[in-house]
Amino acid sequence: MMKTLMVQGTTSDAGKSTLVAALCRIFAKRGIKVAPFKPQNMALNSAVTADGGEIGRAQALQAVAANVPAEVDFNPILLKPNSDTGAQVIVHGKALSNMEAGSYHDYKKVAMDAVLTSQKRLSERFELLVVEGAGSPAEINLRENDIANMGYAEAVDCPVIIIADIDKGGVFAHLVGTLSLLSESEQARVKGFVINRFRGDIALLQSGLDWLEQYTNKPVLGVLPYLHDLALDAEDAVAIANKVAKPQLHIAVLLLPHISNHTDFDVLRLQPEIDLHYVRHTQSIPDVDLIIIPGSKNVLSDLAFLKNEGWDKQIHRHLRYSGKVLGICGGLQMLGMRIADPHFVESRLGEAKGLGIANFETQLGQQKVLTQVTGILHLNSSEQQVCGYEIHAGISEGPALEQPFITFEQHPNDFTHDGFISDDNQVAGTYLHGLFDTPDAVNQLVRWLEPETKLTPIDLNQHREQQLNRLADVVEKHMDIEQIINIYDTFSKEK
Repeated sequence: MMKTLMVQGTTSDAGKSTLVAALCRIFAKRGIKVAPFKPQNMALNSAVTADGGEIGRAQALQAVAANVPAEVDFNPILLKPNSDTGAQVIVHGKALSNMEAGSYHDYKKVAMDAVLTSQKRLSERFELLVVEGAGSPAEINLRENDIANMGYAEAVDCPVIIIADIDKGGVFAHLVGTLSLLSESEQARVKGFVINRFRGDIALLQSGLDWLEQYTNKPVLGVLPYLHDLALDAEDAVAIANKVAKPQLHIAVLLLPHISNHTDFDVLRLQPEIDLHYVRHTQSIPDVDLIIIPGSKNVLSDLAFLKNEGWDKQIHRHLRYSGKVLGICGGLQMLGMRIADPHFVESRLGEAKGLGIANFETQLGQQKVLTQVTGILHLNSSEQQVCGYEIHAGISEGPALEQPFITFEQHPNDFTHDGFISDDNQVAGTYLHGLFDTPDAVNQLVRWLEPETKLTPIDLNQHREQQLNRLADVVEKHMDIEQIINIYDTFSKEK
């Protein structure tokens, strides 16, 4: 029988995702066949599985930590917000529909069936499931029909550990308050606490830990130190830290309200020779070598935002002064003449004029393209093999696309090419995410921007492995892993 352990948090960004990733790596190293699981995730940062499904980026990272291929059952329900009150609902990797918050609240009973179906399928192949909750289990307004936290834990009858971020302040109030707002049965399944992001002298914290254990009758399973410069795929928040002493290249990424898959730029942000700057609301685009228009979950709305910021005029001025522009996915669509959404896939806006930089038009369809692909990049009059993944509902057509950014020898949807490169070599666009995750692709981008610039690109996959091992080593040192194992072993025997 598969064993299950759930990590819940007192708040969003308490450290649930990273702790689950660390535990997956620790248990995988011990020879346990472990898998990550998140019943319900809300994020615009997603990943495509090998079988053409869509899951949260955090679960794809946790699958890497567990040394298993990512699959849709690791995240059976994914919500991708396209407004303040609505989201696209993705079930078992496929988009179901757009729902407003009230409608989805009623849909949760059906969603729980999908969650339990995934749980059952995973139980047939794995020894241990390490589960990540969402937000906090103490959100009173979301308790009814909950599938993300204690509702799930009660349904599958699994033990829970709760993590809190001491760096936010009020850590004891967070833990005691969260516990007190749970029902008796839910309190009973909480088997311990983890305190995250501690910096300072642990001796000064000890009296608080002793009080917490005595007051709650629950053990503190570990106090994890603040890990400076930990660089792992973010679930949702955009990682903007980028300290470069003497940059050789300057890149600006437009921070759109519905930006998606911003992990596309992680490797560029980590590159010591590149100053990557996110341009935010009310800010002007600085003088840079490259402007990137990123992906978007609501392209028409974000295009209107871009124009309201005056960025459209700044982009055209940048091009007049021989700067370069790259559009990715939704950013590619914005570069064209027109975007139409006749089925209201993303919003009720219908259609809008694009930036008019390239001669093509885009129409959003009801079927989403979800695939991992390999192709030949034609950015510098050379042929370089690159890999990436597609997540888009748009189909773009027009003369500009006759000079493709990438050509495919074999594509699951029988596409022969992707994107475009302008005649003057200043503008390019592509639907591919994850394009620059490999050193060769980064080299091609650098050559396109500045042929004389030489750098040694970071291998993002190798860097990710180093960071996961570093995280796992720290967690194993500062947590009682044997007690964690005893918790899920004992709980399983008592069932």
